[in-house]
Amino acid sequence: MKTINPSHRNSDQSKAEEFEAVKRRIHNKLVDKLDLNRIGDMKGEQLRREIRLVVEHLCDQENTLLNRSERDRIVDEVLDETFGLGPLELLLKDSSISDIMINGPKAVFVERRGRLEKTDVEFRDNTHLMQIIDRIVSRVGRRVDETCPMVDARLEDGSRVNAIIPPLALDGASVSIRRFGSNPLKLEDLLNYKALTPEMVMLLEGCIKGRLNMIICGGTGSGKTTLLNTLSSFIPNDQRIITIEDAAELQLQQEHVVRLETRPANIEGNGAVSATDLVKNALRMRPERVIIGECRGGETLDMLQAMNTGHDGSLTTIHANNPRDGIARLETLVMMAGFELPIKAIRQQISSAVNLIIQANRLQGGPRRVTHITEIVGMEQDTVVMQDIYKFVQDGIDEEGKAFGHFECTGVRPNFMSRLEQSGVRLPASAFRQRRIMDA
Repeated sequence: MKTINPSHRNSDQSKAEEFEAVKRRIHNKLVDKLDLNRIGDMKGEQLRREIRLVVEHLCDQENTLLNRSERDRIVDEVLDETFGLGPLELLLKDSSISDIMINGPKAVFVERRGRLEKTDVEFRDNTHLMQIIDRIVSRVGRRVDETCPMVDARLEDGSRVNAIIPPLALDGASVSIRRFGSNPLKLEDLLNYKALTPEMVMLLEGCIKGRLNMIICGGTGSGKTTLLNTLSSFIPNDQRIITIEDAAELQLQQEHVVRLETRPANIEGNGAVSATDLVKNALRMRPERVIIGECRGGETLDMLQAMNTGHDGSLTTIHANNPRDGIARLETLVMMAGFELPIKAIRQQISSAVNLIIQANRLQGGPRRVTHITEIVGMEQDTVVMQDIYKFVQDGIDEEGKAFGHFECTGVRPNFMSRLEQSGVRLPASAFRQRRIMDA
């Protein structure tokens, strides 16, 4: 059994502390040296190059013996502290990371290719972590403090950030970052990952162009927002789209997009703007399609009414584990609007407003699949009638612990096909022939 010499551990620790001390000294000197009037005229890379030269000069003035790699590391980390998000910059540059989870200053985890792992990244202390959180939320006009200890925000690349701080978080501030990246996944990527099949894509493209109202269901991290982004690429470029989100993360490529974002209350408890307020306002802005990033409350009723009153082709996402649960979730959200509506009236609203439910799931081991494409047919007595068009069937778990299965077509020809044909969308009859389509 290998033993660790305590003196080695102590020397490594003292070396790390010395490195941090040098970095802090250089950072403080840099702040003192910065000429704010001069750097105010510089932008982006030019500014970073100028500051790099200053930091390198400050490194030369240090008496500490630094090798080339330590010196480069100090320069990079001081620049990240000055302009970026400190220790987070290293993780944000790694495109293989899909989630970053910070449980206090000394425990930073990431998700890579569906698996969680702990990283070597650390913050100096809780104060350092709080500085980085403040930097993130202040850029989007939000705040986080003892009176408002929870906040949703976003990074410049569209990644979604949630932070919760003491006294609610007992072991130091906790941050969750859902990465979307500056280059969102495209349709080809989803096909390459076998998230869905070409036949399913052909149907969904037709449904978007035929202006069917669609809801994407799924659990946390199942790929709902990615799917919503991808499907929105099929919307014609000449249509006016209004998006409504809590923290803006949709990245639509069309020219005519109006992006709206909710606003929390200020320190006096005033000025909050909810998703319900924004949906009502959006309907006065002559939208052709309304896209809500996620329905979480009473705005669901307004969304259904919009779908029922000429805003065909609207899209939203909700949290649910299967299409039938999705209907139940919609009913619950409508009730949160505060109106005493009978359950049958709510179900009639849903069945007349929503044409298609797309179910996304994150399977064991990390693979994400579109597990159902389900048509809402209508009402029979008090029940919403649905039928699956395509579905994913899980066959088992491989030796790496990942779920695998196959896609199949149920053989059902959707009732909305006549509506698609009236819109000029034609799909081959063979697209709905009952068969096993593809293993995944």
